[in-house]
Amino acid sequence: MSLFDTVSEDIKKAMLAKEKDKLEAFRAVKTAFLLARTEAGAHGELTSEAELKIIRKLVKQRRESAEIYQQQNRPDLAGKELMEASVIEQYLPAQMSEQELESVLKAIIERTGAKAPSDMGKVMGVATKELSGKADGKAISAKVKQLLG
Repeated sequence: MSLFDTVSEDIKKAMLAKEKDKLEAFRAVKTAFLLARTEAGAHGELTSEAELKIIRKLVKQRRESAEIYQQQNRPDLAGKELMEASVIEQYLPAQMSEQELESVLKAIIERTGAKAPSDMGKVMGVATKELSGKADGKAISAKVKQLLG
């Protein structure tokens, strides 16, 4: 079953359970999928990689919105955004732990021969490709800085 079908099923379940907040989050995901499917060059189908990219984007948007709402002293709206982000996040594969991330990055640093903070670009290029979807870009960057610094 594709992620699109899973989201459609979750929409039905949320409607039956009258879970309004979850329903909004699921509908946002389905809408994003439908828009991506109808874009030029999409041929009406999405790869699982494209679906995950959309999910990551939606989660990131909601987290950024929540941050803005918190800065503007709107905890009600920030809470709603964070709740939607956590609902949408359930479709993402599990993120790497900090220890796993560190060990993988150490191996990448050794492979690339990076020794100083000026070599961060080499490491980040390889790391972001290998760890796509498994770790957050900010977390990767912070850990690489720590390891090279």
